[in-house]
Amino acid sequence: MTTRNGVKTVFLLTALTGLLLLVGGAIGGRGGLIIAFGFALLTNVFAYWNSDKVALAMSGAHEVSSAEAPELHRMVEELAMNARLPKPRVYVINTPSPNAFATGRDPKHAAVAATTGIMQLLSYDELRGVMAHELAHIKNRDTLIQTIVATIAGTIMFLAQMAQFAALFGGLGRSDDDEGGMNPIGLLVSIIVAPIAATLIQMAISRSREYAADAGGAQISGQPMALASALQRLEAGAHVRPMHVNPATAHLFIVNPFKGGGLSGLFSTHPPIAERVARLQQMAYGRSFATA
Repeated sequence: MTTRNGVKTVFLLTALTGLLLLVGGAIGGRGGLIIAFGFALLTNVFAYWNSDKVALAMSGAHEVSSAEAPELHRMVEELAMNARLPKPRVYVINTPSPNAFATGRDPKHAAVAATTGIMQLLSYDELRGVMAHELAHIKNRDTLIQTIVATIAGTIMFLAQMAQFAALFGGLGRSDDDEGGMNPIGLLVSIIVAPIAATLIQMAISRSREYAADAGGAQISGQPMALASALQRLEAGAHVRPMHVNPATAHLFIVNPFKGGGLSGLFSTHPPIAERVARLQQMAYGRSFATA
């Protein structure tokens, strides 16, 4: 892992663990804080070793053999050789919504997943550009950061819901933290702030890494304009047929799986497609551009 991504991983784990502690303390005072701390440690360890499995399961992906998807396997194998990476496991998600993602803590334990919709929508070169983008995530070690964020953000959402449940059933009547009671202001803040803060952290890491993966994918495939075309078609396709996935895993996909537009775009974990396409066009025409 690069130093830059290593620092980001530490920052994310620290920030997300802090959110877990905030919600735990709001629910159960000092006792809840201790329980949340222990839970945070277990969650971080579990996320490191198993978050790829969780992300694949949450998205409904199933592994396919080279006999079941020969063209996709050949494409991924060729691009992995270009990127000097081990060939990742190949998964398919049975949904008409066009999208794809990569996961895994390192290149030796990586997987790429594509929906049936993306394989039907895109041309060979466009799909090749998308798979190259996902391999760039693996090469940059972004998948470790992404999968840890997906797992812990999902845990934060769950704990925030628990806090809301506690508030509805009389938890707000106690405010003595020393006796394990709930601070009503802290509880309300954790219910509102924790999910938003988790989303903002996802946004901060995901947007910069998408730009870098676009650049890396264009280099791996050698066809930046094919990837640019794919992104435009995927955005239109996802708008018509949004994907039903857990919001905690939305940042893993190459394009926002939900229908965008309006205020939702402000909280998207993905940078604007128009900006991503513009950067790829600059790359195709030989002009340098930033990757973050």
